Amino acid sequence: MKRYWLWLALLACKPCAADSPLPLGDGKIASEPRVGYVYSCRTRFEAGGGAFRSGPWLSGQNWRPELKIAVSGEVDWPEARVDIRLSGGERIISGNGLPLHASGEFPVRRDDAAFDYDRNPNAIAPLRVELRLPALPRPTDSPACLGMGMIGIASSGAAIFNALDAMGRDAPAYEIQDRCDGHPERRGRYHYHTASRCIGDSAQDRHSDLAGYALDGFGIYGRRGENGQPLSNADLDVCHGHTHAILWDGVPVRLYHYHLTAEFPYSLGCYRGTPVATGEGPPEPGWPPPRRHRPPPW
Repeated sequence: MKRYWLWLALLACKPCAADSPLPLGDGKIASEPRVGYVYSCRTRFEAGGGAFRSGPWLSGQNWRPELKIAVSGEVDWPEARVDIRLSGGERIISGNGLPLHASGEFPVRRDDAAFDYDRNPNAIAPLRVELRLPALPRPTDSPACLGMGMIGIASSGAAIFNALDAMGRDAPAYEIQDRCDGHPERRGRYHYHTASRCIGDSAQDRHSDLAGYALDGFGIYGRRGENGQPLSNADLDVCHGHTHAILWDGVPVRLYHYHLTAEFPYSLGCYRGTPVATGEGPPEPGWPPPRRHRPPPW
């Protein structure tokens, strides 16, 4: 039975992010802004939590995303909501943190192949989001460090976290996410550490689409630059972004913005602007409702 579930999980492996192994981000935690690193507000990390065993997609100082399994399940979230609107000089984003797409089944089931590596015991829960971002953000003189919770919000309504797990390791490499590259933390906050394949990016020979917003108000875009070329750390600054003309709220504007990449730190390395409070709240009353599952595909 375990082999059967492993076979199903391998069929659901995430698409290859690169044709060659990716360097692990272990140890790439900086006390100041640095290209290819996470400038982390937290300087001490504790053992425990997250993945307890390394999978075969990890080898030495590298990992292969195309070999990594995913948490199984197709759970729909009809209660999911996210609203983005402009009001004066602010971009107001509200929602409940549930994804607009299906998620895997959490807590991870014992008969799921992922259970042999990452026994995530957390259940996805709605947590209030109320962000008041600057509509036209400005860079600060000194970049700010990233916390361990939400550092941005995706267009799917899910949170974006930095690239580190609770032990300070490369979270996308060690922790097992679902087919949409997300999973919940202890409070139930569903989040990504890297690009989600469930957020569409139609770019092929042009700049990537907007994938979300960082807490400082700057946009987070997909993996392609101005000419449709995949970006790497060498193309971006210490905070994992750069400045050029983009379409911002329907108007061409020369503006700083972040990019998602295939290599660590995957999203932000630091804040280029001033981050706002997350406005996170407790689970909504009456939660959880009865669980809804899509029928299995076999």
